Amino acid sequence: MQKTDRTLLFDEKKIAGAIDKVAKAISSDFDRDELSQIAFLGIQLKGLPFASRIVESIRKSSGLEIPLGKLDISMYRDDIGMRKTLPHIHETDIPFDINNRTIILVDDVLHTGRTIRAALDAMTDYGRPAMIKLAVLVDRGMREFPIQADYAGLIHHVSGQEHVSVSWKDFEGVDAVFLRHKK
Repeated sequence: MQKTDRTLLFDEKKIAGAIDKVAKAISSDFDRDELSQIAFLGIQLKGLPFASRIVESIRKSSGLEIPLGKLDISMYRDDIGMRKTLPHIHETDIPFDINNRTIILVDDVLHTGRTIRAALDAMTDYGRPAMIKLAVLVDRGMREFPIQADYAGLIHHVSGQEHVSVSWKDFEGVDAVFLRHKK
């Protein structure tokens, strides 16, 4: 087993600033009527707290109630047969019609683009959005698919020997972004 050590990249204050940055960028891309028609889908598990906080930031600044759903992509991953263990399936809950709607797809870290590709496949089982925009907390570079974030709160390009992980208060009790070095 490889040992890893981790370094704090971004603390709670930096993450809060990134959330507000993404919320403001989304709000500025849409007029009020368009903003009232968008909906958010947080990718299970770690994209959901980020999506929830963006929605709350937009609600505070605009007064609009923006729908939020959660999307599990476990069965859509292209590596499902290559893993040693079966994936843990999380709930998909989309309490709104995604057809002809602008969807903001949200995840914590954008790396290879494979998770986003799986999310796009999963969404097609629920309908056909008019437009899909991607928001991520951290863009770490090194794509394997031609997928780019429309909104990135933080950018930190890393080597292939490093891993970016996000901790959320909702799960680990702290908001932080860590860089893990493989040894």
